[in-house]
Amino acid sequence: MAGYRVLLRTPGVGRIIAAQLTARFPNGMISLAVLLHIEHVTGSYGAAGLVLAATSVGQAIAGPVTSRWMGRWGMRRVLTVTLVLCAAAIAAIALLVVPLPVYMALGFVGGLATPPVQSAVRTIYPKMVNSSQLTPLYSLDASLQEIIWVLAPVLITLVGTQAGTVPALLLIVVILLGGGAWFILSPEVGRVRIPRSRRALGSVLRKPPVILATATGFLLIGACAAVEAGVVATFSHGGLEAGLVLAVFAIGSLSGGLAFGHIPIGRWAMARRLAIVTVGLSLTIVSLNAWWLGGTLLVAGAGIAPALAVMFAMTSASVRFSETAEAYGWIGTGQLIGAAAGSAVAGFLVDGVGPQGAYVAAAGFAAAGLIVSVLFVRGFPDLRHRDASPIPDTEPVHTVT
Repeated sequence: MAGYRVLLRTPGVGRIIAAQLTARFPNGMISLAVLLHIEHVTGSYGAAGLVLAATSVGQAIAGPVTSRWMGRWGMRRVLTVTLVLCAAAIAAIALLVVPLPVYMALGFVGGLATPPVQSAVRTIYPKMVNSSQLTPLYSLDASLQEIIWVLAPVLITLVGTQAGTVPALLLIVVILLGGGAWFILSPEVGRVRIPRSRRALGSVLRKPPVILATATGFLLIGACAAVEAGVVATFSHGGLEAGLVLAVFAIGSLSGGLAFGHIPIGRWAMARRLAIVTVGLSLTIVSLNAWWLGGTLLVAGAGIAPALAVMFAMTSASVRFSETAEAYGWIGTGQLIGAAAGSAVAGFLVDGVGPQGAYVAAAGFAAAGLIVSVLFVRGFPDLRHRDASPIPDTEPVHTVT
């Protein structure tokens, strides 16, 4: 913890972390709020699912594209335009009564215009700290983002059920604009300029560490999504126990990230961390008792943030600075598709064999990630004796002072 205190005392680090967490806070609220609102307006969960699917498709397409645009038009310009469009789309969903296809179109636009805050901040980090602090910073970032997934769903559910779904969506718009403005106006966002990439879109996926980070991210987040579906199915569609068990899962991730963030990353780091997740999720199959699930998910969670930190560090260390934002965009897209796949597979298994099927799916996704990490271990960079800074571009990178 002393190392993290030193890290947070580095000028600008604490501020940029707080700003990006606030800007990304709506990410943990939008899906649930849209689900509640569209179901309330149309009376159909199927219709709500179609709007959410359109939103997810937009987000998946946007990931690498808008991230790459930051190198062409600048971070502040891209972030500002996407922020305004995303907020407008969510406000329109809240305030307009329109046919389902229009809601789907608005959801698609909102997803497509999701501000690429995550790609931006992880591109900025290497310019803020020295090389020895970069891996712990990625670990701290991966750990603290669990705050979003613990608090955001609780807050939006409370507002949606007590004040109504329209106020819930408008609250998202307020937080999105406020947090986004805070992040965009941060000095670091204006100070760092991403060089324009001279390679074709998608070329970065030819690098083994990027494709491995995307694949393992797909499988890890797929496992997490299956767990969420299983917990909700186990405890009667989101009772008190469901919230508490999922909170323990997130606390395990937060604790694991803070505890293991200082450990140097070798080729086997991903395999070891995914082994923790796999063991924990495999044990969930034994019993659906709340205490048992809480304990096993606490164990499984301890490997999640550390695994995400490996993905961020290995990506940063393997690409040119001009390619970092696009690389993180692809990883984000992989995780979005993984979340959709995990939820879908778990849903079918819950319908077929009951809630326990979701935990089988979760363990399967995690085990697949572990197998990929073992079979392709040579594709993971060894960062024990080098830093995770991006490869310098051949042309000078100018900063605005």
